[in-house]
Amino acid sequence: MKAFSTITGIAVPFLEDDVNTDQIAPIPTKRSLKPNYREMFFFRARRLSDDTLNPDQVFNRPQFASPSILVAGRNFGCGSSREGAVWTMQAMGIHVLIARSIADLYRENCLQNGLLPIELPDDKARDLEQRVLAADGSAPFTVDLVTQTISGPGGANIHFDISAADRMRLLEGLDDIGLSLKHEAAIAAFETKMKQTSPWLQRAIRAPGTEPKI
Repeated sequence: MKAFSTITGIAVPFLEDDVNTDQIAPIPTKRSLKPNYREMFFFRARRLSDDTLNPDQVFNRPQFASPSILVAGRNFGCGSSREGAVWTMQAMGIHVLIARSIADLYRENCLQNGLLPIELPDDKARDLEQRVLAADGSAPFTVDLVTQTISGPGGANIHFDISAADRMRLLEGLDDIGLSLKHEAAIAAFETKMKQTSPWLQRAIRAPGTEPKI
């Protein structure tokens, strides 16, 4: 996955609570068996009953056509552990999710795909929400993972907390496999030692078709 350090772009306010993964990324219908992740993003919420785009829905407003930051409410990403719900956000160009709280599975999926999830306490969240609403897509905000700050029009920088481990994996662009490979030399040394000290634990290498019949 790509490393993340900082992003500057438009912040879109979607301040609803308890938004679940089926809302974020509905399962494709027969009309689109192959998922188009950009089109899938809040597919139902963005449309009227006649299937046309709702011009009043925030994601359909021209100033939010290409957002970089999504500002949400509480318990964002609840429901199933649908990784595609993160992929739809990335297809829209969203690199940062800022919410009052994020469902655990969704937060982990964000980290695994290089999308920065930020949880803010109520006072900081309220400040940011008001500033994003006031900006209304007319000016960009910047999220800097190195300094752990959110900056933009309407006020002072907002500091956010993130664990050292999560910060490191995003800055270095490491998913779980990448984290394991950081210790590749130690893993290889351990395997070599085990071959020497416990050879009976090693799996026999057999040519195809020569496996013993049971």
